[in-house]
Amino acid sequence: MTRLTIKVSPKASRNAVTGWLGETLKIAVTTAPERGKANAAVEALLAEALDLPKSAVSVAAGHTSKTKQVEIIGLTRAEIEIRLRIPPG
Repeated sequence: MTRLTIKVSPKASRNAVTGWLGETLKIAVTTAPERGKANAAVEALLAEALDLPKSAVSVAAGHTSKTKQVEIIGLTRAEIEIRLRIPPG
């Protein structure tokens, strides 16, 4: 299991993994941050981008914050960076 720090931009114009800010992965989702909808959108977007089942990605901390900790089962950080094809930092 790998834990990543992500920064979420809710209510964006499109869903996208937008890049790295140092060690933090930036993600934009169109969903508003209410009743966990943005967290669910983040999990679905990351799972799709990494070609993993939705159950392999979960928000572990920061549920009500723009900065979150996400747990990803089945990939190392290096594999995540390769699959996202986004150069780190």
